[in-house]
Parts: sequence; C-alpha cells; structure tokens
Amino acid sequence: MKKVVKFGGSSLASAKQFKKVGDIIRADKSRRYVVPSAPGKRNKNDTKVTDMLYACYEAASTGASYGKLLSAIKERYEQIIDGLELNLNLDYEFKTIEENFIAKKGSDYAASRGEYLNGIIMSHYLGYEFIDAAEVIFFDENGTFLSEKTNEELSERLAHTERAVIPGSRGGSDITGSIVARAIHADLYENWTDVSGFLVTDPRIVENPVPIETITYKELRELAYMGASVLHEDAIFPVRREGIPINIRNTNRPEDKGTLI
Repeated sequence: MKKVVKFGGSSLASAKQFKKVGDIIRADKSRRYVVPSAPGKRNKNDTKVTDMLYACYEAASTGASYGKLLSAIKERYEQIIDGLELNLNLDYEFKTIEENFIAKKGSDYAASRGEYLNGIIMSHYLGYEFIDAAEVIFFDENGTFLSEKTNEELSERLAHTERAVIPGSRGGSDITGSIVARAIHADLYENWTDVSGFLVTDPRIVENPVPIETITYKELRELAYMGASVLHEDAIFPVRREGIPINIRNTNRPEDKGTLI
C-alpha cells in the first residue's frame, strides 16, 4: 500500500508538533510520501511563516528595511531544528532567499519558501529523500499549471524513490499532496490538519459538533464552495480523476478516524 500524507501549518508549527508528525508517519510504513506546509501559528497571537515571508518580500523588493523580518523567520526555523536536535544549517538557503527577494523573484516564490524550508527539515528528521517541488511541478510562461507534464515527470521521479518529502508548490501544500497522490497511484491521500475531519455543523455556532464519517467528492466540493476551509477545493481534482480516496485526520488526535472522502 502507498499513502501520501500532507500536514498543515498548525501540524508543523513547532518542534513539538514535528515530533507528533514523525510519530504518525513512523507508525505506518505505507506513509511513504510526505507533503509539508510552512509553519503555522503556535498560538492565536502568533503569525504564520507564510505571512512573515510575504511581509519580508514586500520590504526587500521595494528597498525597505527587511533585516529584522528575515531574522525573525530564520529564528522560527532554528527553534524547530534545535528542538529536534538536528545537525542542520539553513544559512545557505536563507542567503539565496535574501538574494532572490532583493531581485524581485515574485510573491509566489516568497510564499513557497515556507514549505521548502520545512521540507528540508522534515527530510532530515525522517531520513527521507528531499525533492524540490520546483523540479517536478511545472507551469507555462503564463503561470498555468501543466498537469500532464507534471504527472509524467513526477511519476517517473517517484518510481525510483522509496520515500520522499515533497514540499508544497507556490504555498499550496493541499494541491501538491493531491498531485503527488495521483502521480504514484496512491491507495490513500491522508490530509492531516488540526480538526478531526469535516463537522456536521459550524463549531462557531454549535458546541462540539460530531465529525462526518464519510462524504462524496461532490459533497466535498459543495462544502468548499460554502466556505468550509478544511480542504481547498482545487485539491480535489487530481485525486478525483484517479478515484483516490482522501482521509481528513487530526494531527493532535491521531486515534480519530476523521472523514473519508
């Protein structure tokens, strides 16, 4: 059995969360391909790393002061690395990021660095191969996603890779996870987040609503259109066309079965 496992930002916001993710992956040998998001909020007053990258890019690309912003981002990753006791240094990556920010490489590039750096950390932590999304996910000159070329190249690459970490492309780890699942003909795409699947009603209105055990792809799209934010609607299509089920799971409650789509 082959599974693709994607972990959201809250699941990878700190070294403590990384360790939970590591335990989940190691508990099932079929979880062979991992798609990490950028570090999310550690608490309600915290800032997502992706938002920090956007702010830093805006400053650097316009000639404003950006040093403190870049240092704060670097500190977030160093805290994770130190907490995991890894022998890993990201100075070269941050030097490259700084140069590309000044060169105005684009906000999509800025957004993707959060997943990219977390992917490097995750690959070292798990001992999996790291595959840069930029090497296997393709767009044309207008920025349109080239699905068939991507699927062909990614399938070929992963056919020779037993276990790998592939970070999200352009800040979209949900969609990247779905693309990877299609490429390897996965038996299951597990999408790990901070909720135990889709709930029967809005938890902001009704206290402690129960999760939905099973829904269809069509029902998932309707929920996404109505504002349910557990899974991005664009992440449905690559797996739907291949008939690959999606399982929404809770990183903080791995014993819950979540919602199967």
